[in-house]
Amino acid sequence: MVEPASGAEPAGPADDAAEVLDRPLPEGVRRRVVTLVSDAFGGLSVAELPAQLRQYARFTPTRRAKFAGNAMAAALESDPVFRQRIGERLREAQPELASALEAGSPPAAADPVDVAAAAYVLRPVGWVKLVAAAGEEAQRADAERADEAAQQELEQLRAELADARERTRAETDRLRTELETARRESDAAQRKLRGALSDVKRGEAALRKNQAEIDGIRSEAAAQVAAAEAETRRLRARLGEAEASAEAGRRAVREGRSVEDMRLRLLLDTVLEAAQGLRRELALPPSSGRPADTVDAVEPGRMSPKDIAARALSDTDPAVLDQLLALPQAHLVVDGYNVTKTGYPTMPLEKQRLRLLGGLSMLAAATGAEVTCVFDGAELAAPVLLAPPRGVRVLFSKAGVTADELIRQLVRAEPTGRPMIVVSTDREVADGVAKSGARPVASAMLLKRLSRV
Repeated sequence: MVEPASGAEPAGPADDAAEVLDRPLPEGVRRRVVTLVSDAFGGLSVAELPAQLRQYARFTPTRRAKFAGNAMAAALESDPVFRQRIGERLREAQPELASALEAGSPPAAADPVDVAAAAYVLRPVGWVKLVAAAGEEAQRADAERADEAAQQELEQLRAELADARERTRAETDRLRTELETARRESDAAQRKLRGALSDVKRGEAALRKNQAEIDGIRSEAAAQVAAAEAETRRLRARLGEAEASAEAGRRAVREGRSVEDMRLRLLLDTVLEAAQGLRRELALPPSSGRPADTVDAVEPGRMSPKDIAARALSDTDPAVLDQLLALPQAHLVVDGYNVTKTGYPTMPLEKQRLRLLGGLSMLAAATGAEVTCVFDGAELAAPVLLAPPRGVRVLFSKAGVTADELIRQLVRAEPTGRPMIVVSTDREVADGVAKSGARPVASAMLLKRLSRV
């Protein structure tokens, strides 16, 4: 047990029983008591503190009041020795207030809450009355402050109510003005609507009138068409009569020419006999050539492009293309982009063209055939600067002309009977050139053949 400080006697049980609070300590007084204890706490040693408060010995007064307030209030109430030690520190800190309380005459100018807190700690005679009086004074002060706050709040609410009434009045006036404006606009819109309805009715009447006029015009036009058809039939009849009359006139002219024909025939026989005499006189040899010999065609017994199909080879066998190119005066026409997009579609167009033309150049050198490669000019953003390789004719279609049409023009330009081989997978191109006598070949066959070059 902790011994009391020297020179002070602990309060006995009789003193505690003499004066006891019959109500809880007012909150304001309790907070002030905790503050007094927290301030005096630092002047005590750890051994002088109750066991439950020793853990707060190193706390600052503010933290001690915050975290140990309830523990300090409980220790002050239950531990007379601790209360006596706190009272001694209070006497040292506030000697005048302590002396006045012990003399039974608290200073009139002192704060009632401070007086009640000091009386609660020091426990002089009549301390309960002082605490109660301080509590009542604090309650009265709280009530006065609450009354003042309520009065201020009431004044504020009255001001807000007046402001709200003013705003409501202004808003009502504004709404009335807007309502009046809306009514005027509605009246104007109704007048416009009535005018528009009148215009619609007049338009409908005009439309009915125009429809009647159109019907009349149609009837008149039908009558005119019927009259024109009758006139056409009459003119056709007259035309037939004129044609019959003209034919009769031509027969009469032919009969009238018979005498002139005989004279002309006699003159022609004379010229022929003179020519024969001149030929005998000049000893001209008989002509060995005939105009028919100048036509480029396949003679009997010679191989034609159609004969290659009977060799029992696959449609994609490059040997078929070799046999076709071995024909006399063979002309190979290649649908350029059709072949490149079949064989290497992912390459840029420029590289596609260069790769194909390089292969065709070697093929032309190996076979001696005429080679023409056609590209679609519609896919070009600008003219192509290209030096054609040796032995290959390179053509681009003009604007508005496709490569397919250019290929058909090339086929039609060749004389009938010349071996024409057209490389394209396009069925429309193949069918078109086949009708013109050319032999269509799949692009895959040419690609296989070029891979061997």
